[in-house]
Amino acid sequence: MPHTSALLGFALVCLGLVLTPGPNMIYLISRSITQGPAAGIVSLGGVALGFVVYMLCAAFGITALLLAIPFAYDALRFAGAGYLLWLAWQAMKPGGRSPFEVKQLAIDSPRKLFAMGFVTNLLNPKIAMLYLALLPQFLDLTAGSVLTQSLVLGAIQVAISVSVNAVIALAAGSIALFMASRPSWMLVQRWLMGTVLAGLAVRMAVEARKV
Repeated sequence: MPHTSALLGFALVCLGLVLTPGPNMIYLISRSITQGPAAGIVSLGGVALGFVVYMLCAAFGITALLLAIPFAYDALRFAGAGYLLWLAWQAMKPGGRSPFEVKQLAIDSPRKLFAMGFVTNLLNPKIAMLYLALLPQFLDLTAGSVLTQSLVLGAIQVAISVSVNAVIALAAGSIALFMASRPSWMLVQRWLMGTVLAGLAVRMAVEARKV
């Protein structure tokens, strides 16, 4: 099992990423505003299935990679740090766009909503980088099975992402009205999130491999 500090650190990264606007958030909010909260929740079911697919693929793939290739851990660590810095810039750069400024979408059936949520998540580069470059830096190669640790961390990511996105989907309409009347709050949120992500990137880059 990963150490408590690794679990908490990874949970913080997952929370920061799920609160950073991306394809999943924009799709779920669009669906909830256009077709109602129930449609957002159905779409979230597809997104959740995509998380599980990524988790299983990454857990087995990362395990094989770390055991087979020397320095793979450090390569993934620096790639993850670089990606976090890019996300921090995306959050803080001038002209950032709120995900609550969405376009109307066509009304779709529950089956299509689920399928589109699944596909949107599978094609989401943020989730791919989370599992392939960020998750490995929270593994402790002396703390037991890498596969077990990967699955535990993956389960934490799925739980946090699904919980936060469910709240966002259910409250999308109210949040959109709130943001529209308080644009300064979005600016504060973007800078706060950018600062957190940048701090995590620096920590990831300078932390020595746990062996």
